[in-house]
Amino acid sequence: MYSNPPVHGARIASIILTDPELRKQWLKDVKAMADRIISMRLQLRENLKKEGSSLNWQHITEQIGMFCFTGMNQAQVERLIKEFSIYLTKDGRISVAGVTSMNVEYLAHAMHQVTK
Repeated sequence: MYSNPPVHGARIASIILTDPELRKQWLKDVKAMADRIISMRLQLRENLKKEGSSLNWQHITEQIGMFCFTGMNQAQVERLIKEFSIYLTKDGRISVAGVTSMNVEYLAHAMHQVTK
């Protein structure tokens, strides 16, 4: 049996991308989301430094996108989960989209604790 995806999403995208005002608003929204993720990366790196970490966290701000490879190993990840209730993949990848101004300091503190 073969199934086709619903056409609703394509129709919505078509409406937004072909209407000059809607497209302008969409581009503005996408830019705001991208800027927020960049800001969270910067804040995470700055807070790690404030925590006293001597490790090089430059890769956090050099990477792009919604996810970040932290460089933490599986044992460090397990400590983050167990001791700080911070969840990420076993290879140390975090969702930067889930980092907010309300939790970035806690995240940096926890990362410092498990990597020192």
